[in-house]
Amino acid sequence: MGTPQTPATVAQAIRWAQAQQLDRLDAQLLVLHALGRGAQERAWLLAHDTDAFPEAAHATLQTAALRRAAGEPLAYITGHKEFFGLELQVDARVLVPRPDTETLVEWALEVLSPAATPTHPARVVDLGTGSGAIALALKHTLPDLQVCAVDFSTDALAVAQTNALRLNLQVQFTQGSWLDGLQGQHFELIVSNPPYIASADHHLAALKHEPLQALASGPDGLDDIRSIIRQAVNHLEPGGWLLLEHGYDQAAAVRALLADAGLLHAESRRDLAGIERCSGARLPPA
Repeated sequence: MGTPQTPATVAQAIRWAQAQQLDRLDAQLLVLHALGRGAQERAWLLAHDTDAFPEAAHATLQTAALRRAAGEPLAYITGHKEFFGLELQVDARVLVPRPDTETLVEWALEVLSPAATPTHPARVVDLGTGSGAIALALKHTLPDLQVCAVDFSTDALAVAQTNALRLNLQVQFTQGSWLDGLQGQHFELIVSNPPYIASADHHLAALKHEPLQALASGPDGLDDIRSIIRQAVNHLEPGGWLLLEHGYDQAAAVRALLADAGLLHAESRRDLAGIERCSGARLPPA
């Protein structure tokens, strides 16, 4: 049986979306979006597959399916993305938070947990915060933290501030280039998911819908990481950590940069795919 031009039921709507060259998961999520339902309601689709699919919802689904088939990230179409248990609003002003970045958050929490107490709240800064994903995940998990989030893009900061207000999380937001605007301030942790793709890398073509300034970083992809490491040594408390996300093949180079800057115990952590995705080191204790 063919897929109807205008689906009459929820099940037909999913089949219609799949016929637009979308995989089943994307089709399901876009049908939920068209119906005004959340991504966590996929089970609802099974229980209501014979429910009528409104004509207005089909119009929304048509537009969304065209955007997704053209390669636009699903999160930009639906306007939200889950990260570390938080529902974040996202759009084309910021990168879509990736699950692999949760590896960086988990490592940061390991570092911070012993230091974060009501009587001596640890200070942390998230550089290049984008949607606010890392900063908000840390503040949500460890409410006693003093969290600062920096981004050069005022558009990105607007997105992050909206997320902080909606989630009722108190984070200080600052516009600037990495640590330039934080003279005299010191932190127990500096964390960042900076641009790390080489400017001529062919992978950038597949990321054309996301902001280029948040992706590319010079001929070898390490320009921004070099800048952060160079600045961080003057902004860490004794024994404080610098943790960085980076490309799949950059771990050794980043560890070397950390060691060359005089930071100790440089190591890397693997992401969900087993790839060395984050590297970090700490300032010598006093």
